[in-house]
Amino acid sequence: MAKTSTLQDVARVAKVSTATVSRTLSNPDVVSESTRRRVSEAVKVTGYRINRAARNLRTQRSHSVLVLLPDLANPFFSTILEGISRHLSKQGYSMLIASTKQVHDSGERLIDYLDDARADGMIILDGGLDADVVQMLENAPQADRILFACEWVDGANFTSVRCENRHGTRAAVNHLFDLGHRKIAHVTGPEGNVLSSTRKDEFIAEIAKLELASNPEWIISGDFSLAAGCEAAQAWIAMKDRPTAVFCASDQLAMGFIAELSRHDFKVPHDVSVMGFDDIDLAEQFIPPVTTIKQDRLVIGETAAELLMTRIMAPDQTHAKQAAVLPVSLVVRESTAAP
Repeated sequence: MAKTSTLQDVARVAKVSTATVSRTLSNPDVVSESTRRRVSEAVKVTGYRINRAARNLRTQRSHSVLVLLPDLANPFFSTILEGISRHLSKQGYSMLIASTKQVHDSGERLIDYLDDARADGMIILDGGLDADVVQMLENAPQADRILFACEWVDGANFTSVRCENRHGTRAAVNHLFDLGHRKIAHVTGPEGNVLSSTRKDEFIAEIAKLELASNPEWIISGDFSLAAGCEAAQAWIAMKDRPTAVFCASDQLAMGFIAELSRHDFKVPHDVSVMGFDDIDLAEQFIPPVTTIKQDRLVIGETAAELLMTRIMAPDQTHAKQAAVLPVSLVVRESTAAP
């Protein structure tokens, strides 16, 4: 049987002390880049494997973070998860993923993750948690190690990372206005969602500010999905007074809208301009490529992980609750044009 490599073996190959090896593996940011490189190469050469169970027992930490998603199938979240994972891995942490659909009825199930030391902290990407669950999380002893990213809960006392949704909505409406559109519709996200309501409210406000025509029929309910985009397109087709442009609350809505129009022989942007929000990877490859509002989802994930790790690594410090608001930008592609 092959001999199991030890910490001492790594130290000997790297020509550093065992304390330096331990420090590098547990908290790489506190050592120099050259030391990290030498230790990393020594780990590869020796085949050393960290005894995570022993480390967790020694530090009283699980060295993992739970990330809660409202929809595991939604491609929007993939880049956010990549950002979270990228930062956590630098700290020697791993990522657990769960769906909030499984925990909407009980905040206790979420708190159990922290009580049972299965996770040292929690990042929640769903602002639609039931009020009872949110209150239970706020009152939990571990509340300081829970934060929201992308979505948030109005009035809740949690740190959050979000994007400039109102600014993005104004940029979308003004892009269509500058192209010459004076009748603009909006396809919303799901009812009760904080992103949906923020973008819808700002859309209505900007339409009024620009003194554009408004029609209740031009606010079409959706739920961020491709299927809802298809249904919204059917509603647009059925209108007697059709808007010349449509701003969708997500890229998936916009793609479903365009696809359904194509099935009915309408062409985008010749017959109607369509734009989305998010700039998911497929938006650039879609036909036609979708004009959208870009959220830097990688930065959302990295920022959320960084803020959470600050709290995990300094549990005795008082951490002020904050809302980190990240910029968005307009990305003009081929799905919008002059009417």
